[in-house]
Amino acid sequence: MHQDSPKDSWAIRFAQFVQRFGTLKLSIVFVLVTLIVTLGGSYMIRVSLGSDVDPDDFISAVILTMLSAPWVLFFFSELVKQLETSRTNLKEVVSQLEKLREEDVFLNRELQNNIRQLNYEIEQRRSAQEEREAVFKDLEKEIQDKSEQEEQARRLSTLLRSIIDASPDLIYYRNEEGRFAGCNRVAEMMTGKSEKELLGLTPHDVYEEDLARQVVTSDHEVFETNASITEELWLRFADGRRRYFEMRKVPFFDADGKRLGLLAFGRDMTERKIAENAAAKASTDKTRFIATISHELRTPLNGIVGLSRMLRDTDLSEEQFSWVSTIYASAITLGNIFNDIIDLDKLDRDKLELSLKTVSLKDFTEELSSIIRLLAADKSLNLITTINEPLPQLVEVDGTRLRQILWNILFNAVKFTQKGQVSLTVTATKPHKDISLVTYVIEDTGVGIPEAELDKIFAMYYQVDHPDHQSATGTGIGLAICKQMVELMKGEIRVSSEVGKGTRFEIELPLQISKRPMQVEKLQVTDLNILLVEDIELNVMVAKALLEKLGQRVDVAMTGTEAIEKVRKNQYDLILLDIQLPDMSGFDVASTLHEEDLVMQTPIVALTANVIKKREEYLQNGMDDIIAKPIKKSRVIEVFNALFADPMTLRVSDSSESKRDAAKSLNNILDMDLLQMLVDTIGEDMIRASVKVFQDKMPEYMDILLSNLSANEKDEVCAQAHKIKGAAGSVGLARVQRIANQIQQGDHPAWWQNVHDWVEELQMAVPHDMKSLNEWLNEQMVDD
Repeated sequence: MHQDSPKDSWAIRFAQFVQRFGTLKLSIVFVLVTLIVTLGGSYMIRVSLGSDVDPDDFISAVILTMLSAPWVLFFFSELVKQLETSRTNLKEVVSQLEKLREEDVFLNRELQNNIRQLNYEIEQRRSAQEEREAVFKDLEKEIQDKSEQEEQARRLSTLLRSIIDASPDLIYYRNEEGRFAGCNRVAEMMTGKSEKELLGLTPHDVYEEDLARQVVTSDHEVFETNASITEELWLRFADGRRRYFEMRKVPFFDADGKRLGLLAFGRDMTERKIAENAAAKASTDKTRFIATISHELRTPLNGIVGLSRMLRDTDLSEEQFSWVSTIYASAITLGNIFNDIIDLDKLDRDKLELSLKTVSLKDFTEELSSIIRLLAADKSLNLITTINEPLPQLVEVDGTRLRQILWNILFNAVKFTQKGQVSLTVTATKPHKDISLVTYVIEDTGVGIPEAELDKIFAMYYQVDHPDHQSATGTGIGLAICKQMVELMKGEIRVSSEVGKGTRFEIELPLQISKRPMQVEKLQVTDLNILLVEDIELNVMVAKALLEKLGQRVDVAMTGTEAIEKVRKNQYDLILLDIQLPDMSGFDVASTLHEEDLVMQTPIVALTANVIKKREEYLQNGMDDIIAKPIKKSRVIEVFNALFADPMTLRVSDSSESKRDAAKSLNNILDMDLLQMLVDTIGEDMIRASVKVFQDKMPEYMDILLSNLSANEKDEVCAQAHKIKGAAGSVGLARVQRIANQIQQGDHPAWWQNVHDWVEELQMAVPHDMKSLNEWLNEQMVDD
């Protein structure tokens, strides 16, 4: 702000004083002061000049002052006024100038700010321009890259299309509505339509109706579960060819996860299918061949073993006894070779199973040793058998398989030992949780096995390539089968050997201590009226002699027709039925006898040399039990006692009272307690209605089960088996329920290896057991 200068401050203050005091008052004061000054001055001058003071002098001074003072005062007043006015004006001007200066400073600041803003904007615009230029460059590059990418995409699309079209697989995709949205060249060849012609068509427009329904069903499954599926089906090409495809269908989605449809990939598996069918046929043919050859070879073998065994029980010279014993041991050896061949086939088909029975280890070892001792005696070898006590008295083991294991190793020991001895030692550990570790050690003083060969001797068809082994050869399958059987029994087999000094085999088997008594080996029933159906004279002679020696009465039929006629005319306590007859199979004979109700109270026991089939298969075909050829006395006694021995009701003189109760044979396939309870509570009519519903539903259930099994859908197979199990249980089909329960156990470690057999077993059991159930219901109605 402007400030007064020091030189002008008194004048300004005076002017301000005049302005405040008032001009009139100041004028009076000024005149009075002037008069006083004039009078005083005049007086002083007169006095100083020494003149006399004259009043006139004062009057003249007063007059003069009065005349001049107003003008002077007026002049000064005006001057003061002018000065004050000028000062005020000047102050206003200064104030305005100050304002102008402040405005100028503000404007200058604004201008500076504007200049800076302008400079900033200029810089920003320059940066923006540079950025735009960079963006333009990037955009140009992006456009160029995009063009290159589009070109590359076009090339890749062309290449991908070429690859898809060149693929031998069938490829197509359909949208959410199930209409074709694209395909490859194979699909065009298969349908006889171009891709453009296929677009928008449904499977019903392209395939045969049955195939279209199957395809649409699997499509719906993909869409409902959002999961891939695999199916196999035959497709007909436009040129009439039929090809077998394995189709894989998967849902596909866009980047946002929205499902667009499904993709289908089909691999032509025709050659594989043909190969599988050929392999299956070859396997069937091989099994049939082995079964046939087994039957044909076991037939004379049965006679050799049976007659030689019976000859040994007659009065013979020492030399004759030796000859007969050699024949007997050789026949048993040949039988074990047959067993190896049969087990080899079972191993190939994963059908080798264990059949546990109560066995006395001591008796078992002594029986085996007695036969091996005959072979060793022919070569002047000593067989030393050592049974280290204590041994478990009875164990649960598959005696046939154990005998086969030990026989193979002992037979090899005798075969490859020229002099010295063969030893068999058996020991057992103290039982722990009813399990005893039983160890068989077989040692010989034979040629030995080179160390380099030890790891190979358990390989299939392997034979030691060593000069010392050329004198005795074999099939090369015995030890391989032994190892697999030992492993099946959860045991171990070890071997050590030294060339020229001998070989040592050690077999360790964890065996369950048996709490069941052994089958009584003494025959408890005699004087049975038995029909023996056998077409080979030698077998008839051996079996008839054995049965009559056991105190039975035997009638013989050589053909199936003759057997049926005899049963129609006579009442038998037991029928021993050969399976392979010249005019029909034993199964056909049994079926006819059951259909005519000729054997309601008569057990039928199969006589067979075909051990390829499982025991369950014979039972499902109307048999009550089986006896394998060559016929063993112990097996005959076991079966006869199982069928007829009952201490409470047994009367040997009256064979009709020694027959099994018919209901007993049904306990295996029907839940008799449940059925009887249902009869008592809901009535026979309601049960029949339930059975009718089950019978009507089972084909559908089985079709679903088989289709899921073909598609390898394990969970679905188990779920369907669970449904069948529940349905079977509700109508008392106990065996069907048990089989279905096996199938539903998907966590079984060998589920895939066995499920096909279980399903086949289920297919066979359902019609047979339904028939038995209906027969039982009919009996209830008659009883009522």
